[in-house]
Amino acid sequence: MEKLFLLIVTMTAAVSYLSAKYLVLISAYTIESPQFRVVHLESDFEIRLYKEMSWMSALVYGTSFQNSTRDGFHRLYQYIHGDNLNSTQFFMTAPVLTSVTPSAHGSAYIVRYYLPSTFDKTSPPQPAAELNLQLDKWESHCIAVRKFPGYARDDNVDKEKDALLSSLGKHLPGLKQAAENKYNYSIAQYNASKHPTGRINEVWIDVSGFTAEGCPV
Repeated sequence: MEKLFLLIVTMTAAVSYLSAKYLVLISAYTIESPQFRVVHLESDFEIRLYKEMSWMSALVYGTSFQNSTRDGFHRLYQYIHGDNLNSTQFFMTAPVLTSVTPSAHGSAYIVRYYLPSTFDKTSPPQPAAELNLQLDKWESHCIAVRKFPGYARDDNVDKEKDALLSSLGKHLPGLKQAAENKYNYSIAQYNASKHPTGRINEVWIDVSGFTAEGCPV
């Protein structure tokens, strides 16, 4: 049976994201992340087949990755902490994902909170209307992933995306062309901003159609 990988993030990240009243409750808590299996591995990137997953998403238009991620996550943070029709509070999950679609006059940034797997088959609480959030359900698909350390910033996210495209061109040139034609990518951040060391970031590019076993066409 193929093994499913579940990314586990350090306790420090959980403490940093959550309010103080949760600290006692999460002494044995690990942060839930989307499940996947690796279907292709190179030294500087891998291709993962992700299971179906659901996100609560905030759309932001702007020219700064950092500012747009901060503004979008502020709205998501309110939802996570009970600004929804059921007043439900959620534990933090990972990653916080920012999907970027560049344009000539700025970019569209979609900042996403991964909904726990308990909502795979049921609908999550509806967000308060003023938050302007949207539920996104993703089908199972393959994603090319490159890891990078430190902080994800305005001055390095494009470079990391270009490095992933370059690696795809070297090892899987057909995928590079398909990925470039989509003009978008995502940055996955697994740590809170107050966690300065041992940080985990990834750049994601959708490679649906990859011919490895299990990747949907």
